[in-house]
Amino acid sequence: MSRLPWPDYFMSIAHLVAERSTCLRRKVGAVAVRDKRILATGYNGPPSNVPHCEDVGCIRERLGIPSGQRHELCRGLHAEQNVIIQAAVHAISLKGAIIYCTTQPCLICTKMLVNCQVEAIFYAGAYPDELAEDMLKEAGVRHELLQGDFTTR
Repeated sequence: MSRLPWPDYFMSIAHLVAERSTCLRRKVGAVAVRDKRILATGYNGPPSNVPHCEDVGCIRERLGIPSGQRHELCRGLHAEQNVIIQAAVHAISLKGAIIYCTTQPCLICTKMLVNCQVEAIFYAGAYPDELAEDMLKEAGVRHELLQGDFTTR
């Protein structure tokens, strides 16, 4: 019996973390790792002590906003933003960390992760944001779509 490779292990955890999301459109999870140790996790959803979208509805659905547009019109934070916040609250640097996301980060999250000086970003699903892809290349942040079924492990 072979052991699960590290990237698959952490991506499977990101998918498990995504199950905490209360977003009605897309459940996203993220895990920050350094030296094969989990530093922080995050999933998309509203700030603490704010009603969840599953309770009050989705403003983006009501307004007919397509995926990848008008991020500011959403109650929730992205999973990557919550990873950064969780790390900050616990005084953990993400410098040199590897981020495993169930979905490729948007431009806003990409800029934040670049400024956190993460080493690499691995994601299991693409996202319609070419500018984010271009920025990762410009910043020299390694990024890669991981192939596999990480939800059935």
